[in-house]
Amino acid sequence: MKCEVIIHWSDDDRAFIAEIPELPGCLADGRTHAEALRAVGRVAREWIERARALGREIPAPRGRLKYA
Repeated sequence: MKCEVIIHWSDDDRAFIAEIPELPGCLADGRTHAEALRAVGRVAREWIERARALGREIPAPRGRLKYA
């Protein structure tokens, strides 16, 4: 699945947070951008597997957001 990933720094968590807006609640953290991106990739696969197991709809990628 090809989705937009937003990565930002969190002072509270002292980590980079990677989020996939199209998959509600799908986010992960890491010490670096790359670490956060790898982690959110794993979480996204698990999110999709779980949604399929529950018979839930998996949103189609919307492409690039105009504003984030």
